Amino acid sequence: MNKRWILKDLPPQKRIEELCQAININSFLASILLQRGINDFEAARNYFRPSLEQLHNPFLMKGMERAVMRLKRAIDGGEKILIYGDYDVDGTTAVALVYSYLTKFYTRCEIYVPDRYAEGYGISLAGIEYAEQHEFSLIIALDCGIKSSELVELATLKGIDFIICDHHLPDDDIPNAVAVLDPKQENCEYPYQDLSGCGLGFKFMQGFAQKYRDQRELYEYLDLVAVSIASDIVPITGENRILTYFGLIKLNENPSPGLKALKEISGIKSELDVSGVVFSLGPRINAAGRVAHARAAVDLLVSKTELEANQLAERLNLKNEIRKQFDSDITVEALAMIEGNDLLRTAKSTVLFKNTWHKGVIGIVAARCVEKYYRPTVILTESNNKITGSARSVSGFDLYGAILECSDLLEKFGGHKYAAGLTLDMNNLELFQQKFEQVVSSTITEAMLIPLVEIDMAIHFDAITPKFLRILKQMAPFGPENPRPLFEATNVQVFNSLSSFKDKHIRFLARQHNNEKIFQVLGFDMAEYYDQLAAGDSFKMAFTIEENTFNNSTSVQLRIKDLKFY
Repeated sequence: MNKRWILKDLPPQKRIEELCQAININSFLASILLQRGINDFEAARNYFRPSLEQLHNPFLMKGMERAVMRLKRAIDGGEKILIYGDYDVDGTTAVALVYSYLTKFYTRCEIYVPDRYAEGYGISLAGIEYAEQHEFSLIIALDCGIKSSELVELATLKGIDFIICDHHLPDDDIPNAVAVLDPKQENCEYPYQDLSGCGLGFKFMQGFAQKYRDQRELYEYLDLVAVSIASDIVPITGENRILTYFGLIKLNENPSPGLKALKEISGIKSELDVSGVVFSLGPRINAAGRVAHARAAVDLLVSKTELEANQLAERLNLKNEIRKQFDSDITVEALAMIEGNDLLRTAKSTVLFKNTWHKGVIGIVAARCVEKYYRPTVILTESNNKITGSARSVSGFDLYGAILECSDLLEKFGGHKYAAGLTLDMNNLELFQQKFEQVVSSTITEAMLIPLVEIDMAIHFDAITPKFLRILKQMAPFGPENPRPLFEATNVQVFNSLSSFKDKHIRFLARQHNNEKIFQVLGFDMAEYYDQLAAGDSFKMAFTIEENTFNNSTSVQLRIKDLKFY
């Protein structure tokens, strides 16, 4: 698939020179920092030297005072507290963090995670009935609840209070809970809006600790927060970047027993970064709720001993193997449905339904279809006599807005710009397929339908020095809105050692303009370019710069994101 390269605008030369002098770096690095809003010495110091002291005061968040006071009253009064969370990575890590912290000093807490298939996303009637039957008077809802006004009202009638900690976009109708913690709600002046659900749970506990305990106790749970931020694909900026920075240190140096066991069973030997969490730990935690019940993931994350954690991690890994098979089989089926239908193949959107598809993996399948056809995609299946599905978008297109346009055909929906979930009546399937295609066709641009490669700047191989790489590494952790810098090099040629491995990937030594500087280059899923590279054709390359360690020897390696031949 052809990709659209965009070279970011360079900042004004004067600002580049000023930042170069202020922090003693070259113009390439100064340009990248300015592109990311790092404009002066103080901003650069905060960026390169994150500190937990930079975290915002939790009491700046609307509802925090009420939430903390209600929790204190529950603890002082010996009330039973139900810690309720969603079944994905963000929800399960949030539940694990709040439960693990509170039970250090208060034992009348219990965990509740809804069943993906029997109860669906968010607050459920079954959950409220469970709380009533077992005499819980306070529910702390994590990573869900912002759209559950009617159920919160019902709980209130039953004498059960709610504290909602949710980072999703609220409707106009905010639940009448004791407290609602959501930085995205109106009139909330909290300085950072992009916390994960687990991050919000952390801020709630931080607020409690500030008043009644030592907030440093919370830092032992930062590995859970980092896993949630990475897996929920929220921006790695502001507070998220600080929490991820310290959470990854904890995850790599002294993880909780559950995460340590998960790392070991994933075969992780090198240091984990955001990408490593997304592709190794995240899917295994998610697998519990995708193919069975997510309580298994929470049990692992709150486990106290290595023996218990290792046994639970083994079970979770087996569930992940089952999930991978479901994922693979359904993806093959979905792609075949598109290929075999002229209308589907030429449409601006993809909406597919099959009643036997496994609900737990349709979000992954939607993402796979976007990778292949690069257009807004909705994958639907049958659950509890309804049609339910997951949607994924492409860069620049507001998927949530498109689904909102179809809300007259939906019973329930939620999400954000690039990912969403929805439920509809069986009779509305065809109408939804037609309307969604109409909405997407009328609003998406042709450019949005071509994958975007956004390049920070063009550089020459000569600029890639040890100091340059050392400073690049300090820009981590990388992720959404703080991506690993992407460069363009022109007139590149294969110098030597071109090879293909696993029939998918390529590796070679490259040089530029017959220059003496030579780098090893690696391209995943780029074996299609092997013949052109072997022919000696010159090309331009979009790439990131990394370190490669092999046999205790570390060298610079360029990772290809895309190639264009002259």
